[in-house]
Amino acid sequence: MKQVLLVFIGGGVGSAMRYLIGRWLNPLFESFPLGTFLANIIGCFIIGFTLELVVKGDHLTHRQLLLIATGFCGGFTTFSTFSLENFLFLKNGDYLHFLVYSISTFAIGLTAVLVGASSAKLF
Repeated sequence: MKQVLLVFIGGGVGSAMRYLIGRWLNPLFESFPLGTFLANIIGCFIIGFTLELVVKGDHLTHRQLLLIATGFCGGFTTFSTFSLENFLFLKNGDYLHFLVYSISTFAIGLTAVLVGASSAKLF
């Protein structure tokens, strides 16, 4: 039951932070959901960093992993919002923003995981 509570707390904090970032940054560019994009990229970095610490050994406990990777990153990043925003781009015929958003999120997100993991190796 403690494990579920850790995921619940981490997910709540992550979701609240994603909401605040989206509310702050999404209005800056009418045609690009910057808040969602950055939340996903930052979450990719955090999960790469966290999982590398776990792989390295005794740097994080299983409970800390549940709190950060499963809870926080699960609540902070959002595939459903990313998918909805892409659907809206397609529905509105905005194929350029659809391509830029989709490709950049995937490419930069994967790079962020790699950079996070590499950064943790220096830790």
